[in-house]
Amino acid sequence: MKPRNVLFLMTDQHRADTIGAYGNPIATTPAIDELARTGTRFDRWYTPTAICTPARASLLTGQAPFRHRVLANHERNVGYLEDLPDGTFTFAEALRDHGYNTGLVGKWHAGTEKNAAVFGFDGPDLPGWHNPVTNQDYLEYLREHDLPPYEISDRIRGTLPNGGPGNLLAARLHQPVAATFEYYLATRTIELLERYADDAARQATPFFLQLSFFGPHLPYIVPDAYFDLVDPDVVPLPRSIAETFAGKPPVQRNYSAHWTFDTMPIEATRKLIAVYWGYVTLIDQQIGRVMDAMERLGLVDDTAVFFTSDHGEFTGSHRLHDKGPAMYEDIYRTPGIIRIPGAPQGQVRTEFVSLLDCTATILDIAGIDTSPAIDSRSLVPFVEGRDVPWPDDIVCEFHGHHFPYPQRMLREDRFKLVVNPDSTNELYDLATDPDELLNVYVHPEMTDVRLRMMQRLYQVLRDRGDNFYHWMTTMYDVGEVDYDPTQSGLDETTYQNGARPRDLTTAGCRRRGT
Repeated sequence: MKPRNVLFLMTDQHRADTIGAYGNPIATTPAIDELARTGTRFDRWYTPTAICTPARASLLTGQAPFRHRVLANHERNVGYLEDLPDGTFTFAEALRDHGYNTGLVGKWHAGTEKNAAVFGFDGPDLPGWHNPVTNQDYLEYLREHDLPPYEISDRIRGTLPNGGPGNLLAARLHQPVAATFEYYLATRTIELLERYADDAARQATPFFLQLSFFGPHLPYIVPDAYFDLVDPDVVPLPRSIAETFAGKPPVQRNYSAHWTFDTMPIEATRKLIAVYWGYVTLIDQQIGRVMDAMERLGLVDDTAVFFTSDHGEFTGSHRLHDKGPAMYEDIYRTPGIIRIPGAPQGQVRTEFVSLLDCTATILDIAGIDTSPAIDSRSLVPFVEGRDVPWPDDIVCEFHGHHFPYPQRMLREDRFKLVVNPDSTNELYDLATDPDELLNVYVHPEMTDVRLRMMQRLYQVLRDRGDNFYHWMTTMYDVGEVDYDPTQSGLDETTYQNGARPRDLTTAGCRRRGT
């Protein structure tokens, strides 16, 4: 495949069900819907981990989080690495080595000391987790265009368990659309796109350009036209708002209290959802501006376009906001659309794919060896309408936010298994319980399903080299193992005359448990 340009459109904390192409009849998302109409929509597109920095580091490297070890956001880091080690493979550096221009406008959040420029990206340095409205480049943009500064009112927040004010969830922005950070990001992207188009025309230089919005991550701060775009009375509440946390890990109830759900009236939840959808529309309109620029610059026929998000958002589902230590579909399943010029249009694929797979896909489009993106697989065959061997399930992971909290998830067509070493494991039948309200892990009729999925998850983790499997070896029935799970090699009763006793052979190391 000859080198091609890539435009990578990325949002932050974006639910798939806010988009018309993903079945929302109220959504106003014509630009994203057009990408789905002219490209390939993936219905089972998952994040490797539902938290910004680790997910973005996985996109950059093609490595699962446990492998690159940048496992938490800087703002709530609990002792993990904050930057990729020197020498780590990244797709951006590989593209530049092959003559590409590489640009990133918007949210970086894939490291603390190392910014996007360190990895070869052009574009303004915009650190942080949310719109950096005091950034000098943004302030200069406002001055250039005689636009008013950031100012908000009508704040929506609850009350914390200790009586303090809760996290800001939404607010009304007193700026015109042209002054919003979203409009600014699209403008800077168009400027860089024009520069890259000129290089492509004069020197045949291909480009990769990422527009990475900070939204619709909470707090949802938007102008009147979007704050009031959707009537809260027409917003359906998520069915999982009926969550009782019975039979669930206690951390979920604690997170609900942290996000102050029960301290706000249900009308506030409806309004939050309505404003969130309005925020998505604001972003969609900026994507439309960039796509119009692509058309004007004659780039459409030689540019692959991606649209996705780093992870999802609760927005009241399971009486939660933001994301956290609960591996529900709301935050792990995200939108994912790819359009490659010349490929079939309007496809819908149902394979389990990942944000991680974007890394190999980008490299494949550019004609670069994909093997250094070790945990990533190219999606080009699917976009081209071909079938290739592919797993029937997907594994996701989590390592903590605010505090360490390791989790692993196996999602297959009907069932989802979540292993929570500290408390209660979870098993959901998504055919009968798509909202994941009933944990059937201990139900006797689920014994065979639980055993099969536990053994499959264990084997995938072992094959990857994810040492989470060690806990599973001693606690659950994971089938036969070929090593000493007790790690008791220093015990004189374990080895006699250099021989390994029979009870530690493969046949003797079958571990049982619930």
